[in-house]
Amino acid sequence: MKILPDSLDRITQQFSRFPGIGKKTAQRMAFQLLEWNREDVQLLGEVIIGSNDKLKHCSVCNLITEADPCPVCLDTRRDASILCVVEDSKDVLALEETSRFNGKYHILGGVLSPLEGIGPDQLHIKSLMARLDAIDEIIVAMNPSVEGETTSLYLAKLLQDRQIKITRLARGIPTGGDLEYIDGVTLGRALDDRHELK
Repeated sequence: MKILPDSLDRITQQFSRFPGIGKKTAQRMAFQLLEWNREDVQLLGEVIIGSNDKLKHCSVCNLITEADPCPVCLDTRRDASILCVVEDSKDVLALEETSRFNGKYHILGGVLSPLEGIGPDQLHIKSLMARLDAIDEIIVAMNPSVEGETTSLYLAKLLQDRQIKITRLARGIPTGGDLEYIDGVTLGRALDDRHELK
């Protein structure tokens, strides 16, 4: 016997489409939404629809933005000779929170994944290649996954004949991590990428 109404099920199904949100969490969110007053629910809907209409990808770097070009591309204080290549806009936010990178970005829009039918033509690789004239260094900042590694190697091979320094983010042991709990691949990379203690 079905207890919950169809409209609540539909809300739950929509919330469960978000990454990391399972059915139980989606259901809790749906019930919470029922506690809101009509004006707040309406405002949420308007904000989502309005944002969906306003947001677009920067024509230069592919960052999610409301203005084109985006604020990062327009910022003349940033070093335009260094380009950090990332998977998506969330990676740019993570790097910006460090306050350690002052170059420009290029968002690929994903990673190579032959099993999912994602090849070079599905990513923003051609637009990356078109931006290389004034670039001295490319930092490849892919997530440490098989697909991220494949994409990094593909880009390195694609760029090997250019007079551009190609670097990648260091990998290794996170701050606060215990060696006994670190997986072998990460520990191996930490050994390979070790540097002199000064």
